[in-house]
Amino acid sequence: MRLVLASASPARLSVLRSAGIEPIVMVSEVDEDALIADLGPDAAPEHVVTELARAKAHDVSARVAAAGHSDVVIVGCDSMLSIGGELQGKPGTVDRARDRWKSMAGRSASLLTGHCVIRTRRGRVDREAAECSGTVVHFASPSEADLEAYLASSEPLKVAGAFTLDSLGGWFVERIDGDPSSVIGIGLPLVRRLLDTVGVGIAELWADSPTDRNLDLRF
Repeated sequence: MRLVLASASPARLSVLRSAGIEPIVMVSEVDEDALIADLGPDAAPEHVVTELARAKAHDVSARVAAAGHSDVVIVGCDSMLSIGGELQGKPGTVDRARDRWKSMAGRSASLLTGHCVIRTRRGRVDREAAECSGTVVHFASPSEADLEAYLASSEPLKVAGAFTLDSLGGWFVERIDGDPSSVIGIGLPLVRRLLDTVGVGIAELWADSPTDRNLDLRF
């Protein structure tokens, strides 16, 4: 039983590797903006990230089946920061990232990560489980010099909420209330429960995970 990670995130890949899993990486081609628009402005933040994760997992499951790989478990994730009920994704530009930090410095916000786990058998979806995890992040107030240096690194431009916990942005997080792996992008406690729901155990994934990271693990 191999695990397929439906994400290009190096942070999610690192979390799984540190937990003893060498996943196959297959990036989804979901149009996130279009899906969010379809969900509508009244959709709950937790529902939005969960449906994004579900769409990514299903997109990859279809491509896995088309490639002739029948029995795998696919994990899709999506993370966004919720401040006052408003979802914040990847800022993309320095100006947006700066504005985000000005609004969240010294405040608390919820980092929401939607997860969807799909188990396939004989090339078809056999079982599926999805849920959202939330962790409260308490932000520091970086000095102007520190913030500009952080923005210049380009890290906050490419991550949900314009910060990381496990890299440069960790300097500006006072504390969190919840699961740190979920803040990084894939919550191990929740994924374990979802895997159990679809009938896959951690020991099974450990046993079937190759130890040679130089292998070509792409489909």
